[in-house]
Order: sequence, then structure tokens, then C-alpha cells
Amino acid sequence: MPRIGLTGDVMLGRLVDERYRQPGHDAAAIWGNLHDRLRDLDGLLVNLECAVSTRGRQWTRTRRPFHFRATPDWATEALATAGVDFACLANNHLLDYEEPALLDTLDHLDAVDVAHAGAARTIAEAREPALFTAGDIDVAVVAATDNTPEYAAGPDSPGVCHLDFDPTEEVTRTAVEGMVADARARNPDLVVASVHGGPNMETAPSDALREFHRWLAERVDLVHGHSAHVFQGVEVVDGTPVLHDCGDFVDDYRVDQELRNDRGFLFVAETDESGVRSLRLEPIEIRDRAVYAAERDVGVWCRETMRERSEPYRTHFHRDGDALVLNVA
Repeated sequence: MPRIGLTGDVMLGRLVDERYRQPGHDAAAIWGNLHDRLRDLDGLLVNLECAVSTRGRQWTRTRRPFHFRATPDWATEALATAGVDFACLANNHLLDYEEPALLDTLDHLDAVDVAHAGAARTIAEAREPALFTAGDIDVAVVAATDNTPEYAAGPDSPGVCHLDFDPTEEVTRTAVEGMVADARARNPDLVVASVHGGPNMETAPSDALREFHRWLAERVDLVHGHSAHVFQGVEVVDGTPVLHDCGDFVDDYRVDQELRNDRGFLFVAETDESGVRSLRLEPIEIRDRAVYAAERDVGVWCRETMRERSEPYRTHFHRDGDALVLNVA
């Protein structure tokens, strides 16, 4: 069965960019000792938490504390060498360096065959599904965010697919159902919703966000959540896995010593034409601006914490080596 990897935030800007853009630095080193593991997957989805460009100026139209941008030469090489198939662009950093950098990001991803959704030249384009093949599975991905409404695309202006994540809102309901219908019309084997929602450093989704994810799960085959910078629990809704938040995967962020935003998982979905059959959660840790398989004590912490955060959803994992495994079907 094809194995599709999913990660949380991949932030290649700021201090990460400062290191890897240096002459002679190996872009693949950002993946630490996981490079071969990532390459071995049949598909790989990430949330790309930065623009990829050398153009633009920092967004100042509203107050923004952080601005993330990665140099194209090494950043595209890093994504390509890991075998990234899809990058979610629906997040709160794609316009950090205004419209020129967003437009460059689209072109640079196209140049290395990384499919993308969630940000584009117009709102209609930002809502279009991305398509790629993983093994013998055709995958369609739709993407949206509830963060940073000022970054929203318009009918004739670049930006992100911004929605209020409330299924009782007619605008949201109509938009999402249209996006999913458009994805289904491409006749994929698997439809994924990649959604960047909720505030930072929360270990569980709000009741409202959880209900939105559950509503999504009734319409797609896998919900890929991210935004909180810490991983949240996994839930299964009528056979559809909901990754409420995948946390961080690569960044230079300050580490909260209690919440440990430097720890998380590579989520691997085993799939077939009928959907996701199982999930494998492989513990990871971020060290020195790169990602690694978690060492012993860190792996224990990740597994125990994921069990605790998933317990409210009655999700039960079994252990397989260093990983947690969830049988979905």
C-alpha cells in the first residue's frame, strides 16, 4: 500500500535560511537523519510556513511580529531532495514579503514539481485542488486557513484561501463544499484537506475548531491540521483520520520547555483506493535547525504525550518499535 507522509510546519526562513543559503552548505542536511526515510515514502505533504523568494519587502500594512522568507536556490533543493509532493500555502506567512514573494513562491514550487494549494494569484485559484500521484494512488488536496484575514486573496489579487472555520457559516460551508466537489471531480483515490487553523501553543483544538475538523472529515478522506506549533491528538471520524495539529517539523523557533514545540511526529498514512487504512506516528525532534528521529527519552515523551492528547477522542494506538500505530480500517 502507498505510504503518504504528512508533517506540520516546515519553516525555511530566518535563521534556517541564514545557515543553509551559505555556499557549500548541503540543503539535504535540513532533514537530518530522516532524509532517506522521507525519500522512501510514496508521497509527502508539508505546510510550507514561509515564502520562497528574494524579492518583496516586509509586510507593514498591519502589525506582524515575524516575517519568514527562504532563498529559492537552497530551499527548492531541500524540498526536492526530500521528495516533497505537496506544500500547503494556506497559512499566515505566505504574504510576509508581500505579493511579489508570494508569486515567486508559486513559480519556484512549480519549477521543482511540488504541487501546492491554498494561495495563488486570485481567490478562485487559491481554492483549486492540488493533484499528485503517490505510488498507484491519485491524491487531491484542498487547503485553507483561518489565520491572518488581511492575507486573503481577492477576485483579482494574490493571497491565501482564508475562511472562518465555522461550518455553520454559509460562506465557509459553500466554499469548502465547492472546493471538495472540485477535487472529487478530478476523480482522485484520496482527497485531503490541509487546514491551518487556531492559535499558537494550544495542545488541543478549541471546541469550534474540532467541530470544523469533524465536519470536514465527513467530506474528505484525511484531515491534515497544522498551526499550533505543538502536536495535538488524533481522532477518527467514521473511518476518516483527523490529525488535529501536526505541530512543527523544521524551524528556528524558541522552544517552550513545557510544551516542547521542538518535538513531534512524522505522520505516515498507509492508503489504498478505499482510503486510509492505518496511521504510523514516528517521533521526531528539531535540533540545531534540522529534524531528526527522536532519541530514546524524547521518543518516550512524544508517545506518552500523544496518547494523552488523543485519549479524549477514544483513540487507541499500539506500539511498533519507536512508532505508534493506529489501525483505521
